[in-house]
Amino acid sequence: MSTQSIILIAEHDRATSDTMAQCLEKDGHLVITASNGEECLDAYKNMMPNLVLLDAMMPKMNGFECCQQLLKLAGSANTLILMITGLDEEASVNLAFESGASDFITKPIRWPILKQSVRIHLENNQLKTQLKEAHQKLIQLSSADELRQLTKRQFFLKQIQVEWLRMVREESHLSLMICDIDGFETYNDTDGHIQGDQCLSQVASAISQCLKRPADLTARYGGGKIAVLLPSTSLEGAIHIAEKIRGSVAALAIPHQSTSFSDIVTISLGIASVLPCTQLIGAGSFYQSADKALYRAKAEGGDRVVVGTPLD
Repeated sequence: MSTQSIILIAEHDRATSDTMAQCLEKDGHLVITASNGEECLDAYKNMMPNLVLLDAMMPKMNGFECCQQLLKLAGSANTLILMITGLDEEASVNLAFESGASDFITKPIRWPILKQSVRIHLENNQLKTQLKEAHQKLIQLSSADELRQLTKRQFFLKQIQVEWLRMVREESHLSLMICDIDGFETYNDTDGHIQGDQCLSQVASAISQCLKRPADLTARYGGGKIAVLLPSTSLEGAIHIAEKIRGSVAALAIPHQSTSFSDIVTISLGIASVLPCTQLIGAGSFYQSADKALYRAKAEGGDRVVVGTPLD
């Protein structure tokens, strides 16, 4: 990182908190600590950290509630929150994301993984900020729309390979979802391609707003199809995000008179999730699994999420 990052650790166990602080200080970060949710909120207001490591099971105010309160504070929009939990179950994973956390880390903490996760999240957030600033300048010079924020397909395919290898090192899950606007070809034929581009722009914006972490990546794949790559995301987390995206698109209530099952624009989503092996052999079938799941969703009537066949 080009500048020193401020990290706030909210952890009720003193020994764990001290070890985390020492680990991150060795990487050049400025670390402050809190032992409960109330102290965390006060410390955040005073220091405005770049990243918060938040223990889920704290006294007085648990981490999930603290996360929700923290995100209501001024200036928290760009703050990264990593939830630390020993609860390895679907309910806790969903609750972490529903509370607004960027990601989660499970106990017992593996220190090399913690350091790499913090580094990657901070670097990606800094890059996202720089890209956002560059994009704002571009808007001032042109009539750029949401479609231009989508990463090119070629880069996306290469990024699958990059994230595949990174997840091998981190022993973490990689998830992929392919989203497709239901009846988009008919929508274009009925309303025209200019209206179709506006529709796709609104859908792309809704998808982007559902993605909280800097490492999440989107790309347009032609037609009404958009791919989303989710590093360090389990199947449960991917399903939660997919359902959130599906609901957000429906909430746009874009009129769609050319389908028989709905009078508004909806999307179907196919998901693949894997714990990458030590070789890159499975990356191609990884995409195919998500794409086949998408076609199943379309065949079953659209406006739904379908999970692909697990990879070997």
